[in-house]
Amino acid sequence: MKIPTKEEAQKILEEKVKDEYQRYHSLMVATAMEGYAREYGEDLDLWFVTGLLHDVDFEKYPDIHPAESVKWFREWRYSDDLIHAVEAHAYGYNGYSILPKTKLASALMACDELCGIIYAYKKINPSPYGQIKSKSIKKRFKEEKFAAKINRGDIVRGCDALGVELDSHIENVLKFLSKLD
Repeated sequence: MKIPTKEEAQKILEEKVKDEYQRYHSLMVATAMEGYAREYGEDLDLWFVTGLLHDVDFEKYPDIHPAESVKWFREWRYSDDLIHAVEAHAYGYNGYSILPKTKLASALMACDELCGIIYAYKKINPSPYGQIKSKSIKKRFKEEKFAAKINRGDIVRGCDALGVELDSHIENVLKFLSKLD
């Protein structure tokens, strides 16, 4: 089993994903994942590429996501940890009922949807990530009509599995994303 290099993962993303938002979302999630990997002393490349590739089939196959990417990853003999994380991040969607069993999978579940809320917040309040207050994101998190398609339950489920409080998670992700400023 293997993982792609960051460069290989970027090429896959560019080949499979044409939508600029989806590409940026993937970069946000990858950056947040790499931040957690650094905090936990985990494999930086594995965590980054898992974040970068987690939605690689979503644009073309939203109704079966992540089934196609999981199929590709198995064909390419990618790490079981990467595959499990991608499957678990889709808990509750398209028939997926796999809960996260690893830190990697838990972090992906926690980071994915939170990055969506942060992106939506930044669209209406353009400022560097390093200047966004975690309490502002927490307030928007509680507003169900704000970024209404974001599954807040996934964020909480991921935080619980990761063993991090929601407030700390929001602060962490904003800190990690400040690398993109």
